[in-house]
Order: sequence, then C-alpha cells, then structure tokens
Amino acid sequence: MSLLTLLLSLSLASPAALPAHEGIVVVVVRHAEKDDDDKLDPSLAGDGEVRAQALATTLAGAGLDRAIATQFRRTRQTAEPAAAAAGIDVEVREINAGNAASYATDLAADLRAMPPGSTVLVVGHSNTVPGIVQALSGQAAEAMPETEYDRYTLVLLDTDGGARVITSRY
Repeated sequence: MSLLTLLLSLSLASPAALPAHEGIVVVVVRHAEKDDDDKLDPSLAGDGEVRAQALATTLAGAGLDRAIATQFRRTRQTAEPAAAAAGIDVEVREINAGNAASYATDLAADLRAMPPGSTVLVVGHSNTVPGIVQALSGQAAEAMPETEYDRYTLVLLDTDGGARVITSRY
C-alpha cells in the first residue's frame, strides 16, 4: 500500500482531495484501552490489544520509520504491533514532571528535523495528544476526553514548513 493510499483510506478523502505528500507524515494517537491491573502503569485491556492490532493493520504498508511512545506500558503496547510489522523498535520518549511543559515542543522539533518522506507513529495520552498535534501543526487541536481511544490525527509536515491536519477514527 502506498503512502497516498494509506492517507486516503485513513482520511476517507477522495483521491482528488489529497495530493501525494513529500514531507513528513506523523500519525498521532492516544494509547488504546487500558486495563485496571496497575494503578500507576496499567497494561492494555483486551479491547486495547484488539485496537492496537487494528492500528497496526491500518498502518500496514505505510513504511513507518519510527514509532515513539512514552515510558508507560499502555503506550508502548499500543505502538508495538505497528512497529513490529514495520520491522522497527518502539522508541521510548519519557515524559515526567521535569519535561512535561516542553515535551510536545521538543518532540515536534525532533520530528520536523527528520528527512522528507519519513513516516512516524507517536502514541501519547489524552492529555498530551492535543498538545503534540498543536506543536507539530501550529493549529489548535480538540481536547481529548478520557473515554476516547479511536481518534488518530495525521499531521502532514510540508517541506516548506507548513502543516496540514487530518483527524479521523480507526
């Protein structure tokens, strides 16, 4: 599946509405449904495991170059099936009290420095995904309720420094 086909299927856009993208593609999602097995660092629930597999299926053939998650099990477990299918490891990018204020901005700078043609999966949390999307795109992102697990946002970083945002569900 080509990147254009992936983008079209993810965004439900018509072929005329979305041209081929030569910049950087960032797929930003919240971790899948979490279990109640650990108050501080829960793993994915059964529904979350199914959703992580659905994400991997959705991204099959996208040519992921990187998969980034926080240090928490639920984000890593959400990213792992897609990363494994792409033959890459999940990179852990820790978020903590010391870097929470600059996390999204620092991540966006790192991603913008990637070579054109790169595709990245970023798995965050309900309280970090909107900030990551905004830091990447410069556009306000809708808040994410604690009960929402199926939103993904494509941020298309253009080679001229601009960005386009496509939000949908999987």
